[in-house]
Amino acid sequence: WVAMFLQLILHEVGHLLAGLLSGYRFCSFRILQWTWVRTDGKTHLRRYELPGTAGQCLMSPPDPVNDRIPVGLYNMGGALMNLLTGLPALILGVLLPDSIGAAVLLMFGGYGLIFAIQNGVPMRLGLVDNDGRNAMVLGHNREAMRAFWIQLKINERQQNGERLSDMPDWYFAVPSDESMKNSMVAVVGVLASVRLVEAGQFAEADRLIAHLLEIDSGIVDLHRRLMICDRMYIELITANRRPVVESMRTPAQLKLMKMMQQSYPAVIRTAYAYTLLAEGNAANAQTLMQRMEQIMRCYPYAAEAQSEWSLMQYAAQVYAYRNGTVHS
Repeated sequence: WVAMFLQLILHEVGHLLAGLLSGYRFCSFRILQWTWVRTDGKTHLRRYELPGTAGQCLMSPPDPVNDRIPVGLYNMGGALMNLLTGLPALILGVLLPDSIGAAVLLMFGGYGLIFAIQNGVPMRLGLVDNDGRNAMVLGHNREAMRAFWIQLKINERQQNGERLSDMPDWYFAVPSDESMKNSMVAVVGVLASVRLVEAGQFAEADRLIAHLLEIDSGIVDLHRRLMICDRMYIELITANRRPVVESMRTPAQLKLMKMMQQSYPAVIRTAYAYTLLAEGNAANAQTLMQRMEQIMRCYPYAAEAQSEWSLMQYAAQVYAYRNGTVHS
């Protein structure tokens, strides 16, 4: 366990060092649920979890030059660090006589090699793409590089307390269906739908989400499931057709929601709306509201959490109106 944890830390340090060498600036560094974020010139410890990832180092990208930014070293820095620390340890562990020291080196080196392969060889690991696949889809694709730059800029601005609705409109221009076959480009379409939900443009958001879920695209499963959460919320606060809502609650969807319901604001918000508007269970809904209050104290993206809180409050108003406890 110690060997694995050390290699996890080294993996994210590799991204950090590679990013700095490539002209990126530090934004956040996460190991498991512990996240150090840089806000207003200060570093704060926060809590954040994302399924499919044990750690994450996010940075602010340099300005593009001829529509290009350096992407290869930053994305592959973690796997390279695992390889550079793991392979020598593994070789030394094999060469040394049997001992505790040799066993430690073998374990440390073995995990380094496993992490290097798992993250460096392009593949989709469950809910998300690994570093190697991200580097591959970026390649020399200028549109993908632009999308990657936008994602990191949005992350930086959210971290500094800015809502999506306050950011430049061109960040959220939905790419063409053909372009969104590239998984990095497809994220921009997902972010556009999230922005519409935040702004309360529910009909537009629902249409866009339906389209994104229907087309042949590179959208990763995590983003698909989160968009279904948004669509479920929209259905609950508008038509509230129970069969339509239940059709979205597939085993795979419920599994992800259960996994993220303790820590991810958008999922908590959807669970709250379902508990209140579909089940009519105000007591359980209040428990979810209290959970959101706890999350907001330590969540690294305060503006995002506040937006989700507002959407929960809106669901509460819909519930009160439907039950005749407020005037129209």
